[in-house]
Amino acid sequence: MQGASPTATRVVHLTRPGRPAVVTRTLTELTGPTRGLVELPVRLMWNAERTFDLGDPDQLLWLYENVLRETTRADDLRRLVNGRTLRRVWRLLNLPRPVRQAWESRHQTLRTA
Repeated sequence: MQGASPTATRVVHLTRPGRPAVVTRTLTELTGPTRGLVELPVRLMWNAERTFDLGDPDQLLWLYENVLRETTRADDLRRLVNGRTLRRVWRLLNLPRPVRQAWESRHQTLRTA
């Protein structure tokens, strides 16, 4: 998990038992797409419908929720999530408390987003 850390304070926030939330060091390294269609790999989304239209606000939120909750790799975050978009939609995301805490511990700007 190179380039990622559970949190800035080294407190481990679990997405589920035995799986720490993965958080990137900076939001600027999140350079994922901002438009078009994105297909998630099966390891992040087991549903047959794994393609999301980023132009649809509900699909964008659903994609981000799945990636932030399910990933075990910082590279997934860098490739699939856009930092500016994440800040914009942060409060709208339905995330498990530990995932939200992990991201807000590392990125204080999300607390006020």
